[in-house]
Amino acid sequence: MEIFEHGRARFAFSDRHGGVSAEPYGSLNLADHVGDDPAAVRRNREIAASGLGLDPERVVYLTQVHGAEVALAREPWADTARPEADGSVTDVPGLGLAIMVADCTPVLLADPEAGVVATAHAGRPGMAAGVVPATVARMVSLGAEPSRIIAYTGPAVCGACYEVPEAMRADVAERVPESFATTSWGTPSVDVPGGVWAQLRAAGIAPEHGHRSELCAMESKDHYSYRREGVTGRFAGFVWLEADV
Repeated sequence: MEIFEHGRARFAFSDRHGGVSAEPYGSLNLADHVGDDPAAVRRNREIAASGLGLDPERVVYLTQVHGAEVALAREPWADTARPEADGSVTDVPGLGLAIMVADCTPVLLADPEAGVVATAHAGRPGMAAGVVPATVARMVSLGAEPSRIIAYTGPAVCGACYEVPEAMRADVAERVPESFATTSWGTPSVDVPGGVWAQLRAAGIAPEHGHRSELCAMESKDHYSYRREGVTGRFAGFVWLEADV
């Protein structure tokens, strides 16, 4: 995994390689809710965290439900206490935030000056529900300034591939007009990454303050895609603050 650095903030996205899971989860599946061997998932999470220089016990995952709730993390939580949320935020150095996807848009945010980082899981329902602006607002409540926030979005299904019924496209576009799209074969679709970046801009985050991956998860064989595979694993985005030296 490549790590991107901005001041104290670190950003990274995994792919599907380098883990221990058997097919159809091969091999670095980080999700414990898709039917994979729990021991393999635990080992994969250890591999991913260690590769980032993080303590595996200090990387927090969410129970993602395609909503707009944002959880505040200040210490690791037990699996039994893992919150149902699609965003997370922390101001604690060395505590890694993880967000899992397999077509949805993984959003990583940081204001290094304020010492605040966050993640958001922006699928079609979560984007329409406003998980991205909710996450930015939670960062602001901890002292972040939108004009300073750096945003990274990882591989996600693109608007040219994400076919949906016409009524669904219209419903989502009513709330996020920039998500209106058409597939490469001419049918209705939703551009979730495009919608996410429109929401980030509306929240005061400059497009030049970050990076939008151009990889389509559905087209990339290096990433998991639920729409392509059905039964499959999840890759993840990670964001954290380095401890003060």
